[in-house]
Amino acid sequence: MPDNGGLVSSETFQPDWVQRSLQSVWHPCTQMQHHEDIPLVSLARGQGAWLFDHEGRRLLDAVSSWWVNLFGHANPRINQALKQQLDQLEHAMLAGFTHEPVVLLSERLGALTGNHLGHCFYASDGASAVEIALKMSFHFWRNSGQPEKREFVCLRGSYHGETLGALAVTDVALFRDAYGPLLGQAHVVMSPDARQIVSEGNVVQAALNEVEALFQQRADRIASIIVEPLVQCATGMAMYEASYLAGLRKLCDRYHVHLIADEIAVGCGRTGTFFACEQAEIWPDYICLSKGISGGYLPLSLVMTTNEIYSAFYSDELTRGFLHSHSYTGNPLACRAALATLDIFEQDNVLQGNLVKADQLSQALAPVKAHPRVKHFRRQGMIWAFDVEFDDPVAASQFSRQFFSAALLNGLLIRPIGTTVYLMPPYILSDTEIAFLANGVHAVLHQVLS
Repeated sequence: MPDNGGLVSSETFQPDWVQRSLQSVWHPCTQMQHHEDIPLVSLARGQGAWLFDHEGRRLLDAVSSWWVNLFGHANPRINQALKQQLDQLEHAMLAGFTHEPVVLLSERLGALTGNHLGHCFYASDGASAVEIALKMSFHFWRNSGQPEKREFVCLRGSYHGETLGALAVTDVALFRDAYGPLLGQAHVVMSPDARQIVSEGNVVQAALNEVEALFQQRADRIASIIVEPLVQCATGMAMYEASYLAGLRKLCDRYHVHLIADEIAVGCGRTGTFFACEQAEIWPDYICLSKGISGGYLPLSLVMTTNEIYSAFYSDELTRGFLHSHSYTGNPLACRAALATLDIFEQDNVLQGNLVKADQLSQALAPVKAHPRVKHFRRQGMIWAFDVEFDDPVAASQFSRQFFSAALLNGLLIRPIGTTVYLMPPYILSDTEIAFLANGVHAVLHQVLS
């Protein structure tokens, strides 16, 4: 039984957490009836890259608990920062007040952009950050005397969250269709997904051509275009070249359309640089951050923007101000966790270390890449993905749940997206854990397909 530091073990006394959860908790992104066949996993604790259930079994968290955990569960450095902050200030409203953690975090994030994006507006979750960026863009144009610029553009297959504004710029039918009557209509343009084949030219240019054609027709009415830089995650880890972002920045400048970079999943080092946009050598008008920014500890999101946009709201007229708010905006504990996370990036030279880990895991996954049913094996930074081919649509529809269940039996937490298997592990994997993960993926793939 795993050591728990001398605490009374929850593994020696086991209330039926699973049954009680099924009776009282409505779980996210879940058809609850499926838990009649696939039992919930009742977690007792986490340590490093591992999660432990109430029976002491452990799972390697290969998806960073929905892409949030960067430096492991119960990280001692983030723990210590939170313990110190807890004795000083747990929360206070940010309207009319400020505090050290939110100031320091805003300054440090701004500095990471060379202060191109030097103003931070805070919320709690990724979808809320997207809502803020959309509202801010629309309101900027209204304050600038162009209230007709109120339309938005997103990429085919894009996902930006499930509140109504964020869902309006999401193009994943599974999430969107049921709520269609409630949503605004966005323009949807071609994705630069590198897996596509185009009749002429290359995918990036074809996608940019489609954006420009739309801008030529509607730029006087379009407020902004929103993209996930380099990787469209929820649509199946669609990866694309940085040159698309560079071309898109030029088009947005030419046609006076804002560029919103949704780096909620792909920021904080996931793609190889702290901000994914750095690889295109551009800065957008807005960056949305969440997930990894607090190290996976506490809900925190924010929108970074330019001085030009900030200045458009700076006025003695209340209605020209950005009056959006959340009760827990800029929560000191969450900001302190984020500061500790940035400390680890700096002190441990994390981005350089990730290059070595990424090469190790890619090499270890070579047998998976060579599997005859595996197509489009791909990697961007610390994100891996591959597609599994099926002739039978019924088998394809069952694959995700089968793979998830088999992975649990092999000590792995992996949740495929349809027939796409992806890995997004914490940045702290040891050589032994890298080998365990790669061998486990290969074993699970063989079990499920055979």
